[in-house]
Parts: sequence; C-alpha cells; structure tokens
Amino acid sequence: MLVTVLGAGAGGGLPQWNCGCRNCRDARDGRLARMSQSSVAVSTDGRDWVVLNASPDIRDQIGGCPALYPQGLRGSPIRAVVLTNADVDHVAGLLTLREKTGFALFATAGVLAVLRDNPVFGVLDPALVGRHAITLDTAFVPAAGLTVTPFAVPGKVALYLEDGAGVDTEAMGEQTVGLCIATDRARLYYVPGCATVPDWLVARLADGDLLLFDGTVWDDAEMVATGTGTKTGARMGHVAMQGPAGSLARLAPLTGCRKVFVHLNNTNPALQPDGPERRQVAAAGWTIGQDGMEFRL
Repeated sequence: MLVTVLGAGAGGGLPQWNCGCRNCRDARDGRLARMSQSSVAVSTDGRDWVVLNASPDIRDQIGGCPALYPQGLRGSPIRAVVLTNADVDHVAGLLTLREKTGFALFATAGVLAVLRDNPVFGVLDPALVGRHAITLDTAFVPAAGLTVTPFAVPGKVALYLEDGAGVDTEAMGEQTVGLCIATDRARLYYVPGCATVPDWLVARLADGDLLLFDGTVWDDAEMVATGTGTKTGARMGHVAMQGPAGSLARLAPLTGCRKVFVHLNNTNPALQPDGPERRQVAAAGWTIGQDGMEFRL
C-alpha cells in the first residue's frame, strides 16, 4: 500500500490566513514547514488512487503530487474520494473536482445528505460522480485491491450544522468516522477527528501497520491560552495530545505500528521541532505529520 499525506494541517492550515501566532509567523518566515488542510491519498499500484477527504487545498495538493497528475489530455488517476465527516476542511475541495472527470464519492448517508441539501455541490455532475452511501462497520472497495471499513468514533457534527442547542461533542454515529484501509498485506487506520479515546478504540486500532490520528491540539485549552480562540479542543470535537486522557497516553499500548499525527492545528506547540512538546511526542513513539510525507506498507 502506498500512502501520501497530501495535507497534515487542520482547518485553516499553516499559516492560517488571519493568524499571527508563533507557529504561523515561523511558517511565513520559513522556520516551519507550511501545511495544507487535511487529506490523504492511498493506492496499491501507484496508478489508481483513493483520496481520503477533499481538502479546500486539493488543487495545490494535486499539483505537488506527480502521482496524481493527469496521464493524458484530460482525466485523473483519482478513482474515488472517501469522506470521514462533513467538516468544511474535508468537503470544500469537492468543488474543485468539478471539471467533468468522473470518480466515485463515498460517505455515510448523513454526510451525503448534507451535500445533497447544499445546492452548490450540484456542480459535481451526477452522470460522472456517483455518490455511494457507506454503512458503519461494513467494508467497501473504492479501488481495486483496497478494502475500506468505516467505523464510528466519538465526535460531533460539523460546525455549520450546529443548531444552537447543546452539542454532543462525543456523539457516536455517522457524523464522524474513522477508516480502516486494508490490502492483503497491510492495514492503515485514518482517524483525523476524534473527541475521546475509549478502550474499545485502542483495541480496534491494535492490528494496524500505520495510524494517522487526530493531532489537532496539544493542550485542550491551548487556543484559549494563546488568545487565538475561545473554544477548547473538546468543544471542537478533538482530543488533546497531552494529559492522562490524551492521545499520547491512551494510545501508548499501540507499539506495533507507526503512529503519525495529522490534522494539526496551527496553534499546536508540538509543531516546533526543538520544543519540549515535540520531544514528548517523539519519546512516545509518534511522528508529527507533514505535507508530502510518504509511506509504503
């Protein structure tokens, strides 16, 4: 299995257009690598690719990944797009993929309903882009040799779908899913959004060769502490890295796979290569994801 991280950043990427935090300043000045928004590409043969989440930055991501270039006058090696939720940073890129080239679109019925209810997504020609509802814990095949099984993880509805009432940030259902992508020889888990790490999830991830996991925030209150926002990571539906309930501690039993953080927010201090947070991440056996990172499983 070939895996390419097209975008390792959370919504807004790095630098975020309206942010002057330390990480964003360092990215503008070249001291930190820039990150586009969350997306991954997977293939078994390097010719047919499945994209996991359609980032708003997908045009530039394709431009930076020769494997995704058209092989003729028109066309694309992207055979399918699989969505893990309806967040803007995971669906907005679909609007870029509207130029009369076919691919299959896979998402839960709930996420497909969100796209159906917003007429702007009608620019995807239904004669060319088939929309396929996926069922939790039921495998499907988006491209030859790849079997994908979606499973619910704790999370919430997309921000623009919140109705003002109390929001369940740890809901279990179709609104937030993880993906198990498997071939006959390798297994990838992709979980770019997750609010908590219960015991059953640790057990489920135990047979993976590679885990790409939600690394949005280091500390639950980091946006409040840095003055860049008013919401905690938990309120946004993302588990923090640090702390006894954080991903570093909760996923420590997973010692048989490579563990990489993706969906990293621009405020996360673990992005600083020489900082104490990065040292803790490395000591725990994790890698901070970067755009263009490639894996062969």
